[in-house]
Amino acid sequence: MGILSTVNSVLTWWNGATLNTRLFTRRQGVKMGEDDQGNVYYRTANDSKRWVIFNGEVEASRIGPEWHGWLHNTFDDVPSQKPLARKDWEKPHQDNLTGTAMAYAPAGSIRSNAAPADRRDYEAWSPE
Repeated sequence: MGILSTVNSVLTWWNGATLNTRLFTRRQGVKMGEDDQGNVYYRTANDSKRWVIFNGEVEASRIGPEWHGWLHNTFDDVPSQKPLARKDWEKPHQDNLTGTAMAYAPAGSIRSNAAPADRRDYEAWSPE
């Protein structure tokens, strides 16, 4: 890890944890587990605060439902020790592509390269 990447990760919140978060985690944090994306979850000794340190880009949609429930005190069981049962209709995580070139653009959108959909069933309104 070079000096530039160290300075970047310490001073920016979107690259993991800031300096204060790292210090607080080192002094007060009790590691509770890690998810499949490498995000690490902590709590204080008295369980008054829970937080996550992201592995890479800070993106809230990268937290799975089981860890989200634990972070928000919906349930107290740590998902790494007692995982939630997966439903057969659940889909794997997809990155949030909003604001990127890969974001969804429906047919007819000015961002879409496709030609507008042919609407033979549509008749434009014109006032009399």
